Amino acid sequence: MTYPNTLIFVDFPSSDPEATAEFYEAVFGWEVEPRPAGVFHRIVPGQNFQLDDGTQSPTGNLHMGIHNAANARPHPDPDGVEPRHLATDGRAARVWILVSEDDSMDRILGEADKRGGEVLWRDHYWAEFNGFNSAFKDPWGNTFILWNKGGDDPQIPEGWTNE
Repeated sequence: MTYPNTLIFVDFPSSDPEATAEFYEAVFGWEVEPRPAGVFHRIVPGQNFQLDDGTQSPTGNLHMGIHNAANARPHPDPDGVEPRHLATDGRAARVWILVSEDDSMDRILGEADKRGGEVLWRDHYWAEFNGFNSAFKDPWGNTFILWNKGGDDPQIPEGWTNE
């Protein structure tokens, strides 16, 4: 093998893709396209990855999706297969979101909480990857870790936990 297998897409399970689309639009500012409505919705965050100097690279931000847990498409059987419910117990995949410089963890957490999300933690610093972070779980059980880069000389604010 001369080139690695490449992650191309991630989609989130939901019992209500339309409500999930509205949640992500409000919380993250993402554009969400029904394709088709209620079955699958494509998340198009917009713009491109940034270069070190803050300009946009030619590489577009990754697209994601929302699928209906009752009948996750695509699948060879048009009626879908079991399970048809959300996984609500135990660990699941976590999604890491780099917070834009013109947004804030506090705004995102507040919007998520207001719309039925659960704040898991706030104000933590992880030295291993030099990042400030907070996290929430959306109403469908998907976990999002919000991330800000620590920079060359990270100053951990008073009251923050760290490891």
